Amino acid sequence: MIPDAVSNWLMERGFGKVVSNQDTGGGCINNGAILSTRAGATFFLKTNTRAPRDMFAREAEGLRALDIPGAPRVPKPYLWGADYLLLEDLSPARRLADYWAVLGQQLAHLHQHTHTEFGFQHDNYIGSTPQPNPWTTDGHAFFGEHRLLYQAQLAESRGLLAGAEVRRVERLAANLQALVPVQPASLIHGDLWSGNVLADAHGSPALIDPAAHYGWAEAELGMTALFGAFPAEFYEAYQEIRTLEGDYQQRFPLYNLYHLLNHLNLFGGGYRSQVLSILRRYA
Repeated sequence: MIPDAVSNWLMERGFGKVVSNQDTGGGCINNGAILSTRAGATFFLKTNTRAPRDMFAREAEGLRALDIPGAPRVPKPYLWGADYLLLEDLSPARRLADYWAVLGQQLAHLHQHTHTEFGFQHDNYIGSTPQPNPWTTDGHAFFGEHRLLYQAQLAESRGLLAGAEVRRVERLAANLQALVPVQPASLIHGDLWSGNVLADAHGSPALIDPAAHYGWAEAELGMTALFGAFPAEFYEAYQEIRTLEGDYQQRFPLYNLYHLLNHLNLFGGGYRSQVLSILRRYA
């Protein structure tokens, strides 16, 4: 079902009626479709009748923030409402031979955009889970309170973690300064797993489904290794632009605890053992 607002927007701008509505299959959270119009233009439509009312507005805001020269391409957001988001159709194609090296360099360029504080202009979402982004001077406090503890307390409220396990997250959050080096607040995509990385019509890197904010660049890189690591040439090319500390990969499990807690909250107990394994390692 195409929202009336989308049909009207397309007509008003001369694209004409939608002549084809090709379902791309549901993702983990939303449904997607390619819309073809009488004028020959195509668009990507995301829908979710159960989405939080501002979820797609916050996604559009994140896409606009990430649309920086030299950074990976993101689709342009055109129109959004409580249950839909109309986007540029990137027409995904086969990756170019140097795809991963280019992505590494482009992501490093993105991370060079920094802020004096951690956070973002609004709270947003990681998947469909709220993601608090209050401006915070201390990166350790930001990650500890608004990433790890927020997710852990949400899991406790849903009966997915016991109180004693949440106390372990509290101890870990309090000890972050000893575990994580001081880093600037970099503009990051925020949900950079392999499913959110694709190639555009030219085979060049593109990113979708952001949870954008200013956070630790190392944490962004950590997620690239969570569900199947990116190739070595990606990390090597990244460091041609932006140097990393030699032991940065050893901190990946710590950063990925945030995403595993989020998956625990989104999809249930299948992620509990991974969460507890990391907690045993650090707390």
